[in-house]
Amino acid sequence: MSADTQTPGPTTSHTAAQVLAEAGRRRTVAVISHPDAGKSTLTEALALHANALREAGHVHGRSGRAGVVTDWQDMEKQRGISISSAVLQLSHRGQVINVVDTPGHADFSEDTYRALTAVDAVIMLIDAARGMEVQTRKLFGVCKQRGLPVITVVNKWDRPGQEALQLLDEVETVTGLKPTPITWPVGIAGDFRGLLERHNGGYVKYTKAPGGATLALEERMSAEQAAELEGSSWQTALEESDLLSATDADHDEALFLAFETTPVYFTAAVANTGVGQVLDALVDVAPMPRDHLDQAGKTHEVTSDFSAQVFKTQTGMNPAHRDRLAFARIHSGVFHRGMTVRDNRSGRPMVLKHVQTVFGADRSTVDVAYPGDVIGLVNARHINVGDTLSENGRVAYPPLPVFAPEHFRTVRPKDLGSGKSFRQGLRELDAEGVVRVLTSDTRGHGEPVLSAVGALQFDVVQHRMTNEFRSAVTFTELPYTTARIVNAADAPKLRARRDIEVLEDSDGLLFALFSDDWRVRNFERDNPEVKLEKLVATSI
Repeated sequence: MSADTQTPGPTTSHTAAQVLAEAGRRRTVAVISHPDAGKSTLTEALALHANALREAGHVHGRSGRAGVVTDWQDMEKQRGISISSAVLQLSHRGQVINVVDTPGHADFSEDTYRALTAVDAVIMLIDAARGMEVQTRKLFGVCKQRGLPVITVVNKWDRPGQEALQLLDEVETVTGLKPTPITWPVGIAGDFRGLLERHNGGYVKYTKAPGGATLALEERMSAEQAAELEGSSWQTALEESDLLSATDADHDEALFLAFETTPVYFTAAVANTGVGQVLDALVDVAPMPRDHLDQAGKTHEVTSDFSAQVFKTQTGMNPAHRDRLAFARIHSGVFHRGMTVRDNRSGRPMVLKHVQTVFGADRSTVDVAYPGDVIGLVNARHINVGDTLSENGRVAYPPLPVFAPEHFRTVRPKDLGSGKSFRQGLRELDAEGVVRVLTSDTRGHGEPVLSAVGALQFDVVQHRMTNEFRSAVTFTELPYTTARIVNAADAPKLRARRDIEVLEDSDGLLFALFSDDWRVRNFERDNPEVKLEKLVATSI
């Protein structure tokens, strides 16, 4: 199946107008939130409304139903959390929608940050009872830094929660964006009767499907019918909507794209209610792919020659073949199967024969794709996260950040006979960014050091090494909490200190490990000539 089944004719020659038209049909968004706000459930509900699924599986372990399609890893199914970003490609109203479901837990924030480099807008999901939680606030800060327009979705309105107007005040106070609701709930949180569609004044009444596995039944009514059916609840919703209009809280697309406002939708994703309006928003409100600046500050228009950046790699999606998939977001031009591109880092050419689109863990071959699409390169093992692929090999987009680790442990196989599997597994997990594998001549390669942003990453390593690579491992915690990047010329001065350890990662970067920030400051004071490079803040 192609990423664009509606485009006839040859895939190797497109005019600028054709590329721009196809880019205009693309929307690429990420779903972000604090853990347990319902990101994966909403993502799957969007797929259900786009007719990409016959049945949702968001209730884990109920009557043998499957788990969420984006949480396909065994550990995700067992714990009910997302530990890695996943991609779905949907079609709706003639548009192609690429949705990236991101991990919510701060321990996996490096994966989330990289996913945000591959999208043009975000859905910021808020729990109706909890409001703007810590991780949501941090993630919003990244969106602000990157200028990503934010669509706000208040979820779990079918459960007791805060008042709608109170939630809007909190969103505006925290983000500085003016909320402009597109839909408005009829009934308080916990008594979700339906939605007032503010643009036309109509009412959508929902009847939940048994078990929430299929679409809720929708009945559209006029304002008069809604008033007769819902009485005071409808009147309250109308009065609140009028109050919003009186305070200029009506949607304005230009202000939204200028990062001044955020359109708001109310949903109960687990019941698949209110989700259809969010799907429509991805067509009507979310922006099309934009031009990008390369590392030198030059603008590459979407109609330029093909270019894409790898933001994630993943193994284990097809256990039968143990292949590796590199996820690349297309920034410009047209991908066509069989084309030759160059990697900016290595300069080596590669023929893109085995390329796929993804739907959770499911994949299908793609023949042609356009700006905004996410493609998966099969078994491109020499490609790293952050690499730029282009037709001429001269495009390089800004490198993706290296997050500062705070947790360090040595790792070794429980069974010394599984050394080959042990080494292979660590190479794969290092390439994916699950952890960073550090080595040194002193320690050797038999017991390397793993560095991580959060402790949960070690749980992922333990689980995947045991179940995927058949090499159970054991850890030993190290007394370090801080890392700095150093150059090779300065490394001997650091190695001379007994309280500092210098190790190298697979990219050749040298990391100096310190037990705390106080020792970093002391070393810098005593050795002002040595440059210690800080990494990006640990978590978002």
